[in-house]
Amino acid sequence: MSYILNTTAEQQAMLAAIGAKSIDELFAMIPADCQLNRPLDLPPALTEQELTAHMQQLAGRNVSCQQSVCFLGGGSYDHFIPAAVDALASRGEFFTSYTPYQPEVSQGNLQVFFEYQSLITRLTGMDVSNASLYDGGSAAAEAVLMSLAVTGRSGRVVVAGSVHPEYRQILATYLRDLGVELVTVATPNGTVSLDQLTAAITPETACVLVQQPNFFGCLEEVEAIGRAAKAAGAVFAVAVDPLSLGVLNRPGSYGADIVVAEGQSLGNPLAFGGPYLGIIACREDFVRRLPGRIAGQTVDRLGRRCWVLTLQTREQHIRREKATSNICTNQGLFALRATIYLSLMGPQGLRELGELCLQKAAYAKQTLTAGRRLQPAFDAPVFKEFVLRDTENNVEQLLAQAADAGFFGGLPLGRWYPELSDCVLVAVTEKRTRCEIDRLAAAFHASGAQKTTGVASADNCIPTPHGATRTAHA
Repeated sequence: MSYILNTTAEQQAMLAAIGAKSIDELFAMIPADCQLNRPLDLPPALTEQELTAHMQQLAGRNVSCQQSVCFLGGGSYDHFIPAAVDALASRGEFFTSYTPYQPEVSQGNLQVFFEYQSLITRLTGMDVSNASLYDGGSAAAEAVLMSLAVTGRSGRVVVAGSVHPEYRQILATYLRDLGVELVTVATPNGTVSLDQLTAAITPETACVLVQQPNFFGCLEEVEAIGRAAKAAGAVFAVAVDPLSLGVLNRPGSYGADIVVAEGQSLGNPLAFGGPYLGIIACREDFVRRLPGRIAGQTVDRLGRRCWVLTLQTREQHIRREKATSNICTNQGLFALRATIYLSLMGPQGLRELGELCLQKAAYAKQTLTAGRRLQPAFDAPVFKEFVLRDTENNVEQLLAQAADAGFFGGLPLGRWYPELSDCVLVAVTEKRTRCEIDRLAAAFHASGAQKTTGVASADNCIPTPHGATRTAHA
């Protein structure tokens, strides 16, 4: 990006236009103790050529999933993205459109949002979907805020400890100044205990939030949890992996009131931080509390099919003082990519993808625990992720061995769960091949002396068109 400079004359012209005599007068309303009365602590200025070289050097320190085989999960996944998603989403009328929630938004964008909403409601089994939020974590927090408003209760929110820990951190931030007690039910066995969860639900509980599959990849007893929540008059909210719904029951079928998800896996690439795609859908009678916007289908004065912004009850330009949702241009683009992806996959494609994840994860779990070092941490059934315990209690060394062999071997859990500091979360998507899984197992079980000579590179694994795998020397 080119430098954009203002000359002194231009600055004076702008100050004169707003009636200020100086920059100091412009910022006079900022308390003096909040002003920085010294130069910024920055290194010496660089030329554009020097800065470009510096940034390229920094970027070169990153290792991407194109350079290492990815078994990382925990909310962001290395799923395959059809080329058609990039080709269609890159069209100028979509790629350059500004914040696509304004009243003058184009018919093309409105149609995309309408189709996105239709696909999400079909996927989740819910009545209504908005046209996306910032990410899965903020969608979970918005679901809880909806529950507070719908129930009129503000005493307690009950969350399973197996909900993504960063979702729970976001939720704690949202609730910090609302006087709501956030109760987290521990999940030492990988899933929440129904008895302990039920005991935590009181008549003041507005919402019960669980994740399916949960952060550990395990499947929760969602039907029983939903019944317990509803028996107490609380809203039952579920965070899901959208790709799991090709093989698992839709949340609407087991009584969920609000469904949220991280939509990165729906045709959106991995990125270093957000935003991603926050999915939220709900029952129809909750629609007035739904954040964001809803696009609808109608006809114009000539009877032609067209689309409109139908509802935006909590948008900042409608009720600024009550708006809480975070809507941005990027979300429209990610919702577009999810729409294209879901349209290409269809119900049968999602089912086949889910079955691939399920089967490959089962094979990986069996293979990785075949040696003495790794054991399954939990017994619950899983979808595409599972937790392994390192019997040598040296996860850092274990993952370093994998990295030396060309793998992102998994996500260490000690960062969020100190009691699981000897555990690693492994994710297996449809992209992972049998060869890659076998070689990761070899890397995990290699001794320090073997790791540089006895473990072949992941580069030797070449997927075939039929999903099998051959090695480069085969």
